[in-house]
Amino acid sequence: MLNRICVYCGSSPGKREEYTAGAKKLAELLVQQNVELVYGGASVGIMGALADTVLENGGKVTGIIPEDLVKKEVAHKGLTDLQVVSSMHERKFAMAEQSDGFIALPGGLGTIEELFEVLTWSQLGFHQKPVGLLNVCGYYDHLSSFLDHAVSEEFVKQDHRQILMVEDNPKALVSRFEHYEAPAVDKWISRDST
Repeated sequence: MLNRICVYCGSSPGKREEYTAGAKKLAELLVQQNVELVYGGASVGIMGALADTVLENGGKVTGIIPEDLVKKEVAHKGLTDLQVVSSMHERKFAMAEQSDGFIALPGGLGTIEELFEVLTWSQLGFHQKPVGLLNVCGYYDHLSSFLDHAVSEEFVKQDHRQILMVEDNPKALVSRFEHYEAPAVDKWISRDST
């Protein structure tokens, strides 16, 4: 059951208005489905729009932000719960611990790094939670293609590639989350034993 979803996204609004619009659609869906938001705690960019929309619609938001970024990312003061932590590592761990699944909206290097960390944790069996991309305006098309290339070059197993769900519609993505089953694949099986 999905009680809380962690959303990774940009502290910038990006080039297209559709990125913010996609965040707002996801926020509205989370509230409709009584799912709380866990995110990076900023009041700006896509992060701010996401949190504001959840709050405006009566939902609950937990923001987790490192002390060093409180001023830089402009910490959101109106959240249900704002947790200030000592480091990025502590932030990512707290977000993962407090969430039942992970969605990446459009964002920059930090968003991608956070996404790949939880994806790797899933591949290694550290958690069995769903991980997905909300592919607004095809933002993640090239990333998806790269992962397919990594499979064809035998650096990523197909079962591990399928951990990352990609949808351009928030409802479709959350629906897949509700039916997600983590693969029971051993990361360390050698090519000779497969």
